[in-house]
Amino acid sequence: MAEANWYVVHTYSGYENKVKTNIDKAIENRHLEDQILEVRVPMQDVVELKNGVRKQVSKKMFPGYVLINMVMNDDTWYVVRNTRGVTGFVGPGSKPVPLTDAEMATLGIAHDNIEIDLEIGDTVTVTGGVWAGTVGAILSINEHKQTVTINVDMFGRETPVEISFAEIKKM
Repeated sequence: MAEANWYVVHTYSGYENKVKTNIDKAIENRHLEDQILEVRVPMQDVVELKNGVRKQVSKKMFPGYVLINMVMNDDTWYVVRNTRGVTGFVGPGSKPVPLTDAEMATLGIAHDNIEIDLEIGDTVTVTGGVWAGTVGAILSINEHKQTVTINVDMFGRETPVEISFAEIKKM
């Protein structure tokens, strides 16, 4: 199988989240989970001052653009290119150009692959993030996204939560 790379897709301004949602639906409907791995609208936290009140808000880093981690082939190109709101891939002519690792690092998206020796059913402790200190059994492992899914007790119900490999420790 070919290697997945990050590509930049140009969208109508203001349609970034809608494009992300539409591509996510297309991935699910066409069973392309192993070819289109991740769709991101890069956000950054900024402090705004309105009427003398400081407010922390998330803003799009690149309005009009969406990042996609995918294996480039005719099927994936067609799905992304024909999504409503997409005007095309960034690159010369009709040939999409993948982002380099250096470009991805400046965006804060690391290319580190963490190797783990966990299996479905193993018990783990969450070491970082919102769920720090939570203990749960692994329901699924996604090597591409570098995440595991565990059940967390929320409001008296078991709720599946996706946790990064970097934030878990085997018990």
